[in-house]
Amino acid sequence: MNQTTNPYMPYPVRIDRITSENEARDLKTFKVVFLDPEHTKAFHHIPGQFAELSLLGKGESPIGIASSPTEEGHLLFTVKKTGVVTGELHNLTEGKVIGVRGPLGKSYPIDRMKGKNVVIVGGGFAFTTLRALTKYMIDDGNRDDFGEITVIYGARSPGELLYKEELKEWEARDDLKTYITVDKGDGNWKGREGFVPTVLEEVAPSSKDALIAVCGPPIMIKFTLPVIKKLGFAPSDTILSLEMRMKCGIGKCGRCNIGSKYVCKDGPVFTLEELDVLPNEY
Repeated sequence: MNQTTNPYMPYPVRIDRITSENEARDLKTFKVVFLDPEHTKAFHHIPGQFAELSLLGKGESPIGIASSPTEEGHLLFTVKKTGVVTGELHNLTEGKVIGVRGPLGKSYPIDRMKGKNVVIVGGGFAFTTLRALTKYMIDDGNRDDFGEITVIYGARSPGELLYKEELKEWEARDDLKTYITVDKGDGNWKGREGFVPTVLEEVAPSSKDALIAVCGPPIMIKFTLPVIKKLGFAPSDTILSLEMRMKCGIGKCGRCNIGSKYVCKDGPVFTLEELDVLPNEY
């Protein structure tokens, strides 16, 4: 974990760009840059980690880091408008200064994934840290470290898909298998329709020499796990993120614990094997 000397003290960052991700305009991606170049050097994150975004007088909110460390000079956070802090964030304009505390939590097991085939399964706006993982793996300097990469990503409707232009670029690559689906299309949608678990079963990626990383709403994960088991992925090779359980980020408030584990310190990334011995979250 790398952060300021005081774990409660955020780094000041400037909002460099704000992108509305969906038609409802309640999902926005914030590109932020550090005010101090030394803070840029000090902030070393790995896909799967998160940070606390803070606003003076409003509080802070834990948000998964959507950018890969290979995207140097900035961080990306995709934020859904749900409460006081996230609502205030959505009201900000480019150029405003906010705080970033982190990086926090356990990342996806990059070292274990090297030399393996990797399957990415995401749903809704929980695709953020999976976006970071995918960007890391397909970076020119890293692509040869991984085998076949398969991405399956779905949303309720075409307008709810994140990173639309980037998804088109992924679909055009010959070193990445990308399957984009929506629960129900509209009059302009020419792509695949179907729930993520159904598409995963149809695509049927091999579990041989492979790991599978999943992040999405609990209902999606509930129906995806039986498919993963049917495809032959071992619990130790099934990687899940419990980022929706994040609270303070440093194990002090006690609100993220599941059994004997603190999600913010022992997670948010866990194998299914680790979760199977804890109280059921899915």
